[in-house]
Amino acid sequence: MRKALFWDLQGTLGGDAIASIEEFEPYPFSKEALELAKIHGYYNIIITNQSRIGKGTLSVETYEREAKRIEGFFNAEQPLIDEFLCCPHQSSDHCECKKPKTGLIRQSVEKYGLSIADCFVIGDMGKNEIVMAHNAGCKGILVLTGGGKGSLEAFRNTWAEHEADVIAENALEAVKVIIQ
Repeated sequence: MRKALFWDLQGTLGGDAIASIEEFEPYPFSKEALELAKIHGYYNIIITNQSRIGKGTLSVETYEREAKRIEGFFNAEQPLIDEFLCCPHQSSDHCECKKPKTGLIRQSVEKYGLSIADCFVIGDMGKNEIVMAHNAGCKGILVLTGGGKGSLEAFRNTWAEHEADVIAENALEAVKVIIQ
């Protein structure tokens, strides 16, 4: 049985939910969350929407540099991140990879031979991660870091047709719930 955690990046593993990736700084508990997932046999796959690339306000080169910096931090002592996937599109592009669409999950399921029923999507935006989890057929965990509290309160209407399987204080608490 091959299983994965599909992680949102900004607002979930660190940084501000809507800031540029250039401002990303990991939360103090994020590396431990990824380690715990690995110990329990999960692939850690980051899926991030980076519409600034499509809008022309973030270059592909800058994105790639920042993605390498972040991956280097998390993988410094051991390989914790298996894949770092990005949708560079705007909504108007109608791509299949922008969350809450499931193109990047489908790609990962095929590449790693994953059992989707044993996978989780973890993120701070219900309209993106929880809806994506539902669309993909896996479980969704909303974390209260980043935009999580706002997603659960002021912006709950943006994903009103869906429920999070779990609501966790942060990424580490999410993994603890998964492994129990």
